[in-house]
Amino acid sequence: MNFQAYLNYFESILDNPTPPAPYDNPDYFNYLKLNWSRMNRWLKHGVLSQEIKEVVAGIKKPQTWIIITEPWCGDAAHVVPFLHMIAQQNPLIAVDYELRDSAPFRINEYLTKGGKSIPKLIVRNTSGEDLATWGPRPAGCQVIYDKLKAEHADFETMKIELQKWYNKNEGKEIFEELAALLK
Repeated sequence: MNFQAYLNYFESILDNPTPPAPYDNPDYFNYLKLNWSRMNRWLKHGVLSQEIKEVVAGIKKPQTWIIITEPWCGDAAHVVPFLHMIAQQNPLIAVDYELRDSAPFRINEYLTKGGKSIPKLIVRNTSGEDLATWGPRPAGCQVIYDKLKAEHADFETMKIELQKWYNKNEGKEIFEELAALLK
């Protein structure tokens, strides 16, 4: 699906009086609403770095970016808008959004430490060969995540601390890591 189809899918869950699982769970549904708000905030107010704009403008051969995501994913709410904005900088980049929990289940080929962590970016050439992968979150955010996980922090604590990190960082680490990856 393209980005608009992903947004439409996301919004259809929000507008559904009887949302499908897992969104029929009030905790998931409330987190979904937060993710919608966060994603739209970045789409409206996120600013790309000059470096990432230049690196992406320098891509001279067509690429396909596959972004594996889900509306319930907190990291995706912060990362996917920036991936979308970055890809829009070059018409040679075609983007396909796939849901982690639906066919073709491509995430099974791109596990992170044995887990199905998302979002995941796969960059391919026109022959379908992988040029690079990235995800599920920037390294600085991963440090915080790993620390909280080791401390057995509850979901609410993890959610708040990661949110603080993303808000303070404003996408800078995403831009730096992708610029290095795409050069």
